Amino acid sequence: MSELITAELVDLDLSAETKSAATRSLAGRMVAAGRVTDLDGFLADVAAREAQMPTGLDGGIGIPHCRSEHVAAPTLAFGRSARGIDFGAADGPADLVFLIAAPAGADDDHLTILSSLARRLMDPAFTGALRAEADPAAAAARIRGEEVPATVQDPRTTAPADTERETAEPFRIVAVTSCPTGIAHTYMAAESLEAAARAQGVVLDVETQGSAGFERLDPAVIAAADAVIWAHDVDVREKARFGGKPVVDTGVKAGINRPAELIAEARRKAGRGEISRFSDDPGEPGAGTAGSAQASGHFGVRLRTYLMSGVSYMVPFVAAGGLLIALSFAIGGYEIASAKSVADHFVWGEADSWAALLNQIGTAAFGFLVPVLAGYIAYGMADRPALVPGFVGGAIALTVDAGFLGGLVAGLLAGAAVMAIQRVKVHPTLRGIMPVLVIPLLASIAVGFLMYIVVGKPIASLQNALTDWLNGLSGSNAVILGIVLGLMMCFDMGGPLNKVAYAFAVGGLADPTPGSLKVMAAVMAAGMVPPLAMALATTVRRGLFTRTERENGRAAWVLGASFITEGAIPFAAADPLRVIPSVMAGGAVTGALSMAFGCTLRAPHGGVFVVPLIGEPFLYLLAIAAGTAVSTALVVALKGMRRNPGNPVPAGDEAEVPVAA
Repeated sequence: MSELITAELVDLDLSAETKSAATRSLAGRMVAAGRVTDLDGFLADVAAREAQMPTGLDGGIGIPHCRSEHVAAPTLAFGRSARGIDFGAADGPADLVFLIAAPAGADDDHLTILSSLARRLMDPAFTGALRAEADPAAAAARIRGEEVPATVQDPRTTAPADTERETAEPFRIVAVTSCPTGIAHTYMAAESLEAAARAQGVVLDVETQGSAGFERLDPAVIAAADAVIWAHDVDVREKARFGGKPVVDTGVKAGINRPAELIAEARRKAGRGEISRFSDDPGEPGAGTAGSAQASGHFGVRLRTYLMSGVSYMVPFVAAGGLLIALSFAIGGYEIASAKSVADHFVWGEADSWAALLNQIGTAAFGFLVPVLAGYIAYGMADRPALVPGFVGGAIALTVDAGFLGGLVAGLLAGAAVMAIQRVKVHPTLRGIMPVLVIPLLASIAVGFLMYIVVGKPIASLQNALTDWLNGLSGSNAVILGIVLGLMMCFDMGGPLNKVAYAFAVGGLADPTPGSLKVMAAVMAAGMVPPLAMALATTVRRGLFTRTERENGRAAWVLGASFITEGAIPFAAADPLRVIPSVMAGGAVTGALSMAFGCTLRAPHGGVFVVPLIGEPFLYLLAIAAGTAVSTALVVALKGMRRNPGNPVPAGDEAEVPVAA
């Protein structure tokens, strides 16, 4: 920022009372310095930018800015108002005003000024020094980042220098983040919470319960915490560790998009002295999810959490088993599924023997798919005592041919049975055997009776009807299903709708049919579109995206190619009204084309790396390319519409500023 501001561009006694008067006064200094060639034209561009969105930031700061053809060189002017000027910030008028001017087309200059200034404005010492500075040259030097002798601290941004405040402990939070697949949302939420905590001076430790396992927080760290934040879409493991602490319980996307609000809520709960109890004994009422803050929420929220818990544990079985089976077909052909057991017949030098080995290992892994789904749905509802009846119910679902739908119902029944038994008061001497003997025994009997006698056969009939429907899909029916699946995969990019569509697809792989293989292909193809489209858009129209988005775009190429839909989340979070409809349209096109082309897929994951295992691979890639092109064209067009002819600020430019721009 060395050339952006000089003493002549600083007004420490800004007398203007309105934002238009303030910008005119500061712009006049730019004209006098030869930085702006047409005052009225430049002010018109500033006003056009201001009309799009207020430029006031919390903390008494205003940052009017624009790019204009009337600017000769990137310039920054600073004014300090004693009265305060309304720039639209939620907390009131601004006393520090920064007018930023960049030449038309100078994307990098404009973004550099905004991002550099925004980061420094988050430092109370910096803004406090500007409020106390008496010399314009020193103020300009501070803004340029040069060393200036210390001045009197501003009482608005610093605490009284008493012993109590100097020795006060910082507010401490422990957090847990988790999502159904544990790949993207889990770690994005953790990173977002950590960044917000640093900005607020809060000490925050995060436990990420992701797909790679999790490292438990040190008990001493938990004990020292003032509050707890759970940002999760699957059940938090070992809740009892956090008993006695105020808990903010929310979904993982809130951790990504609203971290500052969650930290503020944790402070409020701690201030009110709220505590939560999570029993160490899963046989007691109040254990597991039933005793959590989550359980007190809306039934639909709890049901989604239960189902996502089952899906999250099922995914590794799906991925390992599905890929092994797909590889076996690639090596030995589809007839390898009927090969003799490798335990009885295996020849080291024969490719078919190795193909049969992979197929039978994968089939064994797939055999656990429905029981694991049912078991961990039940676990999400009622903790460890529900595992046995959940797995038993899932196994029965396979026995009576109720399949994937039967597993869902069995898990819910098992969890409900355990929760009902846990509500029965028992003598203290029996509590020790309740979770390991009585509850699993009684709940397994109840679930077994219901699955064998009551609901198993009707669900099996429904499953068979669904299978027949999928097998009979052709023409317009197949295309419509592809459109629906594409829309679901791209709407929330890893959220509940995405996971429902994915679970529907992988459920068909347990007993594959031509129809279910087409569904799996359409789902994976559509899920690849959002990150690929954002990567392409940041490549072909760089000026519409911030520097951070362009960097994310480079990573999105790999994420999209790997079928990690979450790679588009940073773009959707920054501009949801333009990005989400665009990627949904592309996903619908891809899903429809994949179904129309008759593409099939036996692998549940892998993206372009499993293309050799795809039926009609060239048409499949064409479907993905078409959907990516549609999404790219739409997002570029929608973002381009934000550009005002007199104020060509790229959409997303303001994303570099923490609060508003």
